[in-house]
Amino acid sequence: MRNGPKSGRDCSRCSAIQPGWKAQQPICICDFTADLELSQPTISHHMSKLKDADLVESEKDGIWMYYRLRRDLAPATRRLLSQLVEGGS
Repeated sequence: MRNGPKSGRDCSRCSAIQPGWKAQQPICICDFTADLELSQPTISHHMSKLKDADLVESEKDGIWMYYRLRRDLAPATRRLLSQLVEGGS
């Protein structure tokens, strides 16, 4: 992770991971804006930081970006994200 620890400090970034935590398919950035009640540029900024930290991956389809949690996250990273997203132990 390039910016791992710092990238998780923002509550909006933690919230941005939540919709993708159990998603089977990539999620459109437009769906994040509705769920998180934040503007598209704000969500894009946070998702860019998460991508820089190697926590999410993206693909573009037309004008929209679709994001998903990286499939190859280390087990320790998945456990930490689980605690942040689900409040697990």
